[in-house]
Formats: sequence, structure tokens, C-alpha cells
Amino acid sequence: MRQSLQLRMGQQLTMTPQLQQAIRLLQLSTLDLQQEIQEALDSNPLLEVEEHEFSDETAGKNEQKQDTDDVTVSASADETPSEYEQESSEALNKETVSDEMAMDVTWDEYMSAAPSSSSGPMPEDESIYQGASTETLHEYIMWQLQLTPFSPTDEAIAIAIVEAIDESGILTLSCEDIVESLNKDNNEEEIELDEVQAVLKRIQLFDPIGIAARSLQECLCIQLNQFDPATPWLAETKMILTEYIDLLASRDYRTLMKKTKLKEDELKEVMTLIHSLNPKPADTIVREESEYVIPDVSVKKVKGRWMVELNPDSMPKIRVNSQYAAMSRSVKSSSDSQFIRSHLQEAKWFIKSLESRNETLLKVTNCIVKQQQGFFEHGPEAMRPMVLNDVAEMVEMHESTISRVTTQKYMHTPRGIFELKYFFSSHVSTENGGECSSTAIRALIKKLISAENSAKPLSDSKIADILAEQGIKVARRTIAKYRESLAIPPSNQRKSLI
Repeated sequence: MRQSLQLRMGQQLTMTPQLQQAIRLLQLSTLDLQQEIQEALDSNPLLEVEEHEFSDETAGKNEQKQDTDDVTVSASADETPSEYEQESSEALNKETVSDEMAMDVTWDEYMSAAPSSSSGPMPEDESIYQGASTETLHEYIMWQLQLTPFSPTDEAIAIAIVEAIDESGILTLSCEDIVESLNKDNNEEEIELDEVQAVLKRIQLFDPIGIAARSLQECLCIQLNQFDPATPWLAETKMILTEYIDLLASRDYRTLMKKTKLKEDELKEVMTLIHSLNPKPADTIVREESEYVIPDVSVKKVKGRWMVELNPDSMPKIRVNSQYAAMSRSVKSSSDSQFIRSHLQEAKWFIKSLESRNETLLKVTNCIVKQQQGFFEHGPEAMRPMVLNDVAEMVEMHESTISRVTTQKYMHTPRGIFELKYFFSSHVSTENGGECSSTAIRALIKKLISAENSAKPLSDSKIADILAEQGIKVARRTIAKYRESLAIPPSNQRKSLI
């Protein structure tokens, strides 16, 4: 076999460390980016925070706003893609977006006649930063236990009971199991069942009332026992909760009235009293850890035009320390000079990556606002169908780049705070040949259900018929899927007499 040399020309994309850094910064959330910037400031002495007072004059110099047909933004959408964007568009794989959400309806939802709210946008009148209690449920109950006079034996029983309470406030062990556990560890006198039951009744009167109940039925009955005996319809309410709670859970009001011999107006009074109870008392103590949302961009209407600009408070402005950079030419040691030059190059690449991230974010946001002006003017019902590829073609970037830009990035609007992915949705064909956004259909479903008669809630089939009258043909199972994504229970669980 004869060996020979051949020359071939070709192109090959190389993922340089600088390009990898730019891609990584692009997909970071605001909080993660702030942490990344702080780490860069700590590790690179040539980076420093640019500290100066913000004024309208500097704002005018730093932000150049360009008018589009209907939108004014901080960067032009017609700019040619940067080298970083061209390289990353070829190097990254496609990513898909799913707007499906799972929903698990529990029996406790009967306590709320109104449908649950969506978890998408955050209303404008609610604070972005919501505080949470640092005290756990067990700590709160133990604090009350220490303030309550107990004998040593009763205190041991009380501690065992508190330890058997789960995060929802339900007692997970039976009194018999607690007795067996205590007697196994106790070498002195034997503890009786009635002693445990007596201590349990005292703990169930701790704040919040109904804690340590063994079932929802017991929890509600404990709360009812604290009412004034002269409270109207108290006896009937206790009877329904004790004997007919299954009918109440299934909302079979017709059978319930027949069994209890109550008229509809009387049953409404009983239901009003039941709705005043708290089926989850532990929720008043246990709160989920706060999730802080810092918007990356803000959108507002000025003189009839929508303006999009970066949030100046979302990240510190950094620059190269000119004094340290100049030392690379004056130091005599070659190692010191090399140290300064390498860190100077890293600092420049880091700042360039941040600028590229901001530029890309503005371009994508510009496109979203331009496409979804109906939403900003009229609300979710006017949302247009839009997928990642639509924006990718408009800004001449890869679809996977758009996916990274819109993940964990938030927009502050007059209608609330939304993740950028909220504005993307699939389309449903209409009767006249047009298209309707799935987000708009969800908004219509939510509007119809909020205005329904609670005594005769709309079924999924009826909602499909109403939408068909408006020219939107959607199958019943699709309505059910969208309703579940909004965490709205089915019609039989929304039925209420009050």
C-alpha cells in the first residue's frame, strides 16, 4: 500500500473557552448572573464595579433608543448577528418548549368554591419580594408546648405527639402506636391510652386550632367545637361533617338535602359555616421559601409607543481597572507582566460576553413585544400564537439560542411580571382559517369559568360549544387539558350552593 499526502480544505467550528463562557452567561438567570459577576470580581483584580450616580444625562448617553413601527427599544432588531451569535447558532442543538402542566385535584378543594388562580403571571399589585416565616411548624408547636404546664409524663407524651405531626399538620401515628412507642422506651410506669388521648386533645387546641388532627373530618370538627353553642346551624353542620362528609365531598347536594331533611336555603347556611373553617390550619404557619424574581427587562408605554429597556438594577456595571491595566507596561518582572495581561484578556472577554448577552436579550424582547402588542393592549385573550422558531428567524439566530435567552428571564409590564417563555404558545386553527394562541384560549376558559353560575358550572363540553360559537374549534379533551393547566377543578368539583 502506497502512502501519500493530501491537502483538503474544510470548515470546523471550535468551541473556544470564550465562546463557552458567552453561552453559559446567556442562559443564566439574573440572580445566577449576579453571583457569576461577583465571583469574577473576586478572582480577577483587573475587574471593578463602575460606581457613579445615575442621572438622566448619563442615561441618555448609555441607552440609545430606536423606534420600530410600533415599538421603541434600546437596541435595533435589524443589526447583523455578532460573531458570537453566528458561532453559537451552529454549535447549539435545538431545544423544545413544553407548556403542559400537571394538576392533582384533591378532596380539600371543595372548601373553595372559586377556581384556583393560574401560576403564570404575577399581578402588578403584589410585591415581588414576599417574606416567609423562618419558624417551622414543629418549632411553633414546641414553643407553645413549653409554655403549657405539663407533668413530666404528659410532657413526654406531648413531645411524641408533636414529632408525629407531618408538615401539613396531620398526626401520622395512631394513639395506640404512640402508647406502644412510649412504653417501649419507658422503664418506669406504663402509659395508658387515655393519657395519650387526653394530651392529644390539649395539643389540638394549640394555635392553629385543629393541628394534630388525624383526619380532615376531625380537624373541622375541632374547629366547630370552639364556636359559641348559640351559633346558628352549628348542630346541623356538625351532623353533616360527622355523618355525611362523603356526600359533602362529592357535592351531592340533592342527596344531602334528602338525608338531612334540610331545604336548599338551610343547606346554604350550613355551607357558609363550613366555608368559614380552615381545612389546612398548618398553612398559616408553614410557608414555602420565597422565590425572588428580579425582572431583566421592563416594558412601558410612553407617548403611545411601547418602550423596552434593560433593568439597570439587575446587575452591577463593571469595567477594566485602568490603573492595573497600565502596570503591564511598567512592571519589570515577566511573570507579573504575564499575570496582568492574562487577567486583562479575561476581563475584556467577560465584559464582551455580558454586552453580547444584553444585546441578544434586547433583540429577542424587542421581537416579542412587537409580535404580542395585542397582549400589552388588551390582555391574554389577545395573545398571538408564536413559537421559538418565529423569533429565531426574525432576529437571525438559532432556535436553541432563543430558548436559552427566554429561560428564567423576566419582563416587567403594566400587566405584571412574566417569564419570557410565557409569550410563546402553540396555535389552534379557527373556523375562518385563522389561528388562535393556546394562551388566549386558556384566558377565555378562565374568563368563562370565573363568570359561570356556581350552582350550574360549565362542563368542558359546554365550554367547547361556547368557543365554537366564537369561531374557535377546540375538542373537549383539549379544553380539559387547558383547564387542568390552569389548576381549575372539573365542573362537579366547582359546584357550590353559595
